[in-house]
Amino acid sequence: MDLRKYLQINNQLTWKQKIRIAFEIIDSLFFIHLEKAIHRDLHSGNILYSKYNDRWFISDLGFCGPTDKSSKSIYGNLPYIAPEVINGKGYTFKSDIYSVAILMWEISTGYSPFIDYEHNDYELAMNIIDGMRPEIASDTPLEYKSLMKQCWDDNPSNRLDIQSLREKMNEIHLLYQNMPNEVFQAKKLNNIEIKISDTSSRLFTSKIYQFDNLLDRKNTTEAIYSKVYDFSIPDNIDDFNNSSNLRVNKTSRISSNFKGINKGLSKVFKPLKISSKDDIRNDHKKVIMRRTKGSVNDDDEIHNNPNLHSEDQDEFEIP
Repeated sequence: MDLRKYLQINNQLTWKQKIRIAFEIIDSLFFIHLEKAIHRDLHSGNILYSKYNDRWFISDLGFCGPTDKSSKSIYGNLPYIAPEVINGKGYTFKSDIYSVAILMWEISTGYSPFIDYEHNDYELAMNIIDGMRPEIASDTPLEYKSLMKQCWDDNPSNRLDIQSLREKMNEIHLLYQNMPNEVFQAKKLNNIEIKISDTSSRLFTSKIYQFDNLLDRKNTTEAIYSKVYDFSIPDNIDDFNNSSNLRVNKTSRISSNFKGINKGLSKVFKPLKISSKDDIRNDHKKVIMRRTKGSVNDDDEIHNNPNLHSEDQDEFEIP
């Protein structure tokens, strides 16, 4: 029986039992890493319980291999894949440690991770890269919680190596052996209900993922319009001066904002000026923006660009 099904059937495990399961998984991974091999596909579907030995083992070693084994494709179970692997940086010992942290969370709650993202691989991948992790149950032991959070850290360098993790988990394991078997009642997180049918869920089947342009798209999105300018014109222009009480300092602030966008624009146009209420009525409420007269740098790209203004257009009106 695999860990996922075991947790669904046995939903009232004590913390003593949960910590034992976590320790035995970590202990199994220790011997894999001891052989200088990386598993690359750790998830609760390939953690198996031997009733005969009363012990947990790691299976499915088909993708397990040496650290220098090259692999351009991402194969695995997305909720358990480390963010740096999703970003195309490859599998390492520390990416296995990340997967163990997600397994620790699954053992602690009895839930499969990120079940609500079953039909949106791209969104889940982006959120994992951005630091999203499963919600930790409130009654999780502090020592266990601390280890789990350290092992799913965004930065692989901050994660424990398998030997350190094994030693720390063994300390917790020994501590809990002498504690009473109080039944742990699993709590619902975000109204997610786990059913036996989830074992066949598409999200929890290992497969090949293609996220070649994921990081490029993320960087492109963040680069566009990084600064927002928050000035506006009132709907009732007759009340413009009364409502906003424009002063010189407001005009200067707007002008400085345009200078921040492009210094050349400030050379071509004077700051926008609004006349008094009476002047607006007399001029049929037309706002006139005049082009700057006088000397302009001959090398100024904006001044010499015919696409920005025509040569014979000294002024234009905004109705």
